[in-house]
Amino acid sequence: MTSQPMTTTSPAPRMLEGLRIVDLTTVIFGPYCTQILADLGAEVVKVEPPEGDSIRIIGTPPVTPLMSPVHLRLNRGKRSVDWDLKSEDGRAAMRRLIETSDIFIHNVRSDAIARAGLSYDDVRAIRPDIVYVHCTGFDQRGPYAALQAYDDIIQAASGIASLPPKVDGNPQPRYVPMTMADKVSGLHAAYAVLAAVVHRLRTGEGQQVEVPMFESLASFNLVEHLCDKTFVPPTGPALYPRQIDPMRQPMRTRDGYIAIAPYLDDRWLRFFEATGHPEVLEAPELADKAMRRKHMSRMYEAAAAILPERTTAEWLDILKKANVPAMRVNDIADLPDDPQLQAAGLFRQRTHPTEGAYLEVRPPVRFSGYAYADLSHAATPGQHSAEVARELGVTLMNERKNAA
Repeated sequence: MTSQPMTTTSPAPRMLEGLRIVDLTTVIFGPYCTQILADLGAEVVKVEPPEGDSIRIIGTPPVTPLMSPVHLRLNRGKRSVDWDLKSEDGRAAMRRLIETSDIFIHNVRSDAIARAGLSYDDVRAIRPDIVYVHCTGFDQRGPYAALQAYDDIIQAASGIASLPPKVDGNPQPRYVPMTMADKVSGLHAAYAVLAAVVHRLRTGEGQQVEVPMFESLASFNLVEHLCDKTFVPPTGPALYPRQIDPMRQPMRTRDGYIAIAPYLDDRWLRFFEATGHPEVLEAPELADKAMRRKHMSRMYEAAAAILPERTTAEWLDILKKANVPAMRVNDIADLPDDPQLQAAGLFRQRTHPTEGAYLEVRPPVRFSGYAYADLSHAATPGQHSAEVARELGVTLMNERKNAA
């Protein structure tokens, strides 16, 4: 890379060390992408509006306003600046930052970013080999290009909200209760950035990259659910039948709920043997492998009737010995205490300088040749405005006033 990092927190080179990112993204989509890159060693300068990224108000901060728990975990290791980009010194700081950066990423609509003087052509004029990433709601070639996009909008448009009714018969469309569109799109953005960086390493050329939420989630949803409509003409309907089987759901035990995944025929045979109910397979519609595959819902129905006979812990032990995949149904609040996640080191407690102790959710991917460095804690809004400007050789107006 041509630029050098302003700071380093690791004695050994980090995987993306030397990459500097100008991050004008907000909420989850873009920040999730830049968090992944920061964890891998990229330097991220988060350029926030005066009121701060709106993710700062999601959840309850323990001490300081705008220091929400989601912000704390989504923006670690990033420096925050809140330069006034309408002022001469703010624009000068931004130009200098772009000159010394490798990646420019934003989620501002095309017309607004152009008015700010930060379109691809504007930024490329400052740094010709920039990797310029636009996190959009919709592909800019389509009729939805100018529409605003939020997670709910994209779940609706992509067909995600239509799936729950196909399972439980309630005709009301419903959202998956998470920011699914933002997070899936953020993962697409992360690999897109890395691919563009590899392209630049090979050719010396930057480029503009567009990552649209609607198309990202539609693509994600259709991996299995386009199903038989893949062919022209179709060989059957859309939707993967196993995923919309109303019986293929977590099942009640004596003291909770359990998920089972026998799937393969030999596992179903072992399941009914291990549970003490081999007689289920004596039903005519379950007499052979082909019939069992055709009537898999009947086996799920039988399993749901059997599992209340024992506790979750008892079934987990029995099914593990029978080599039948099974897992207890955790509540979200249970996850920090899950023994697997504890052994994997996914969580650790840290102490923020203003907010106190908090749980950090660490990157899930492991590398044999790279150890994640400790990143700085999430910043207060504009915490590094003066510091970064000084490093870039720019004096901000308020500093000039203070000096006078």
